Amino acid sequence: MTPYEHAKSSAEAFGGIADNYVDIHNWFDETKQFTGDWTHRAVRHHAVGVEMAVAIHGDYIMNSDGDKVPVKMVAELHIVEDCGFIPTIQDWLRPLKSFPEDWMLRVKKKSVKPMEVSS
Repeated sequence: MTPYEHAKSSAEAFGGIADNYVDIHNWFDETKQFTGDWTHRAVRHHAVGVEMAVAIHGDYIMNSDGDKVPVKMVAELHIVEDCGFIPTIQDWLRPLKSFPEDWMLRVKKKSVKPMEVSS
């Protein structure tokens, strides 16, 4: 779904018009610019992404009907429409733990020399 299609769905669910909700849905889907495919969802389409949306957009928005709509509900609807449920970050990362790339497992040697602080 496009952000505007999500916004129309939000208007049907919570009242008002699509334009009341499009900023929230644009925020969720702006990560498409990083990957250009469904994998962009791993960045914000999870339970922490819901809380991030609230932190950025506020606890609620006022729709054009004059109703307060919790941003958390709008965010959860977006994720459920795309994923079918609200995953955790661990849900997104679990496949990486099963099939990690070699570069993911590299750890640099720890320095045994203390850092010097100049005064």
